[in-house]
Amino acid sequence: MKTTLEITAEPLPQDLARVGEGLTAFNDSDVGASGRKTLAVFVRDDAGAIVAGISGYTAWGWLYVQWLWVDEKLRGQHIAASMLDAAEREALARGCQAAWIDTFNPVAAKVYQRQGYQPFGTLADFPAGRSRVFLQKKL
Repeated sequence: MKTTLEITAEPLPQDLARVGEGLTAFNDSDVGASGRKTLAVFVRDDAGAIVAGISGYTAWGWLYVQWLWVDEKLRGQHIAASMLDAAEREALARGCQAAWIDTFNPVAAKVYQRQGYQPFGTLADFPAGRSRVFLQKKL
């Protein structure tokens, strides 16, 4: 079989889907089905606009918080903590035993640690001048 290596900054959605399908099939056969399920938590204002939110998923008994954002006007009001609590409750209901999150914002890392997350790894200079911190928590 002849192969060609391609690099692109604009991959087609179906090409990305094919890579995801291939990896999922491999992982399923290697360690079992992940049971991956999207999990989102939103905070809305009186007009219904999202002013804070979490986006992530549960898989293999873990909650992964991929994105956590709070509008600047609402920071310092424990909204991140409330959203994490809600996501963790849902993860527990789904049978998860632990959660993980990462950040390169030192303020966010402190918020996560106050919520019981403990660092388990770092990438220095990601981005330059910062460290990306990976944190986990037993639920």
